[in-house]
Order: sequence, then structure tokens, then C-alpha cells
Amino acid sequence: MADTKALTGVPAGTPAPAPAARTVLLRRARELALLPALVLLLILGALVNDSFLTERNLVSVLGASAALAMVVLAESLVLITGKFDLSLESVVGVAPAVGALLVLPAAASGWGTELPAGIALLAVLVAGAAVGAFNGVLVVRFGLNAFIVTLAMLIVLRGLLVGATEGKTLFGMPDAFYSLATTTFLTIPLSVWLAGTAFAVAGLVLKYHRVGRALYAIGGNPEAARAAGIRVERVMLGVFVVAGVLAAIGGIMQTGYVGAISANQGNNMIFTVFAAAVIGGISLDGGRGTMFGALTGVLLLGVVQNLLTLAQVPSFWIQAIYGGIILVALMIARVTTGRAQD
Repeated sequence: MADTKALTGVPAGTPAPAPAARTVLLRRARELALLPALVLLLILGALVNDSFLTERNLVSVLGASAALAMVVLAESLVLITGKFDLSLESVVGVAPAVGALLVLPAAASGWGTELPAGIALLAVLVAGAAVGAFNGVLVVRFGLNAFIVTLAMLIVLRGLLVGATEGKTLFGMPDAFYSLATTTFLTIPLSVWLAGTAFAVAGLVLKYHRVGRALYAIGGNPEAARAAGIRVERVMLGVFVVAGVLAAIGGIMQTGYVGAISANQGNNMIFTVFAAAVIGGISLDGGRGTMFGALTGVLLLGVVQNLLTLAQVPSFWIQAIYGGIILVALMIARVTTGRAQD
């Protein structure tokens, strides 16, 4: 009887394509599929509103998305290790508020210390790192559930922000608090350049540096990573700290974009963060995802929000649409990976 492989033109003994390779190709196609989706949205936006494709509006989309991009980057790094950090949205509010309270006089609702702007901005980064370190210790050292720990921290920080500011909106900070959003280079805000650079550096580290490979290994199988000599606890603790710092920088960007710090800054931001990460291909199971995918997810949501705003769609519908996007992305992930998500 003739060899069926020979009849089909495939040499005998040739192995069938590996399912893993097919899965990688599907995930890559999922990330790249966002690019034509972005193009379609841009075309739709041009048809809906004449001002959509103007330089001013496109720069506005990028500026409005910069803070979100930093938090998405932070969350993506945590998700790749197989953990969650819901408290990042509160860091966006409380970290810059700490800096503002340190620099403002008591008459302007500050703490009256009136520290120099440089020291106050450093305190913003320290506050973000401290929150990340605290979360990391509870999750990594004490083995507590990351979802519950960071949810509790989100609530605690939200209460601390409202209490420290007495529910007031903080104004009158030094120009340094606004410079990332107000200073431009080639007509594009510095916040956009910084976010793009952060994504590029993170992408290179994840792809070429041993730390990046360690993150994927930990997210894929922490026990196997530990057996391979990776210091799992130290790496994961570092990821939580870096995520806190990135979220704090995102908070500074948001402060500059808005021009003030309100008692609800960052509120409900985490939903948009997860939407951008998930549609960008970051796996909620850990061990999978790229910075390119996460960045395209941010841009897609930024364009969607701008388009809906120009079309005068109420904000609550925008949130509903984001929720629908997450569900669709999860279903696509189930098909492309062939795995059920926990």
C-alpha cells in the first residue's frame, strides 16, 4: 500500500507541524491584527468628524493616552509573571498627591513643608516604589493572593488619598509637576516620548535580557523557573516595585495633563488598563505577551475613546464598550491559545 505522505508530496518521516508553533503564530497574528483595526478606526474617525485626523487631535490622543500607557506597561509586567496588581490605579492618584502635599504650603491644603519641587517629585517615585514593595512582600514573602492583596491596597490607598487631601482638588504645584504633559518636542508632549521610550526599553529587556526571559519563565511555571536557578522571589518583588514606580510616573503625567490632582484621580482606571493589556495579547495566565501588543492595545483604546467623545457618546457607554472589548479579547485568547483560563 502506497505511503499516504508520499502521495501528498510530503516526504516520509517528516514530522507534523508542532501545535506550539501554530499557537505562537496565532498569538502573533492576534497582536498584528490590531494594526489594521487601528487603520479602520482612523478611517472611520475621518468619516465621522473632519477634525479627527488633524495633527492637533492626533497629538491630543497621544497625550491623553500617555498616562494610561505607563500603567498598562506596569500591569503588563506583573501579568507576565502570572500575578495581578489592582492597586496601580490608586498609585496614580496617591503618589503625585504625596509630592504635591509636600511642596504646597498649608494655606493651599498642603502639609506646609514646602519642599523643593525636585525632592517632591522624588518622593512621588519613592511612594510608588513603597506601595509596590509592600504588595510584593505580602504576595511573594507571605504567599498571599495577589488579587486580594492589591484589591485591599487599592481601597486603602483610595481612602488615604481622600483623607490626606480632605476631598479637595490640589492646585498650584510648581511647573515641574506639569512639564511632562505641557513641554513638547517636535510638537509632541514629553510624556508621549517618555512612554514610548519606556515601552521600547521594556520590549528589548523582555526579548533579549535574562531578566525578561526570567519573567516569562516565572509566569509559565514558577517551580520550573526556580529549578532552573532563577531567583523567583527576588525577581517578582522587583517587578512589583518597578510597577509601582511606573504607575507613579503615570500619575505625574495625568497630573500634568489635567492640571490638578483630584481626590479621585485614577479612579476606575484599572478597568481600562486591563482592557488595553488583554486586547494587546497579555495573558492573564502569565508567561505570554509582548510590549508591542500592549502598546497597540493602548493606542486602540485611545482612538476608540477619542472617536466616541467626538461623536458625543456618553461616558458610561464608553465604559460599557471597554467591557465588551475585554470579553471579546478573552474569547479570542481562548481560541488562539487553545487553553482554558483560570
